[in-house]
Amino acid sequence: MTAWLFSVQGQLQAVGAVLVALGVFHLVLPRLIGWPDQVRRMAPLPRQVAGAHFFFIGAACVLLGALPLLLAPDLLAGGRVARALLAAETLFWSLRWLFQFAYFSPALWRGDRLRTLAHAGFCLLWTWVAGVFGLAWYTAS
Repeated sequence: MTAWLFSVQGQLQAVGAVLVALGVFHLVLPRLIGWPDQVRRMAPLPRQVAGAHFFFIGAACVLLGALPLLLAPDLLAGGRVARALLAAETLFWSLRWLFQFAYFSPALWRGDRLRTLAHAGFCLLWTWVAGVFGLAWYTAS
């Protein structure tokens, strides 16, 4: 079990499971961050666009996580489609990693212990996710 977990396939499936869980977590996340109160004050168009984007971010996490969770051996076997999917996921999650540092203002978390912990946790999460996809892409090439 331990050897499997530390294999590229095991890490790829673990990343997939975490991404699926993160996508499902989007069902309760709005309430945790006080989003419904803020969204109610928006005009209808931005409110509906924000809601649609939030839904599709959660759905994207589930779908992008389901691929490695369910198809890790196929992805690691290589082939053009597998390498393209792994390259796309590597790029996507690397961009998410970059956003963690370049987009989110430190003023959002600095001085707040819980938000600082969340920021550090997401820094580690996106590093792990992007790194595992990058390693899988390298392995499949």
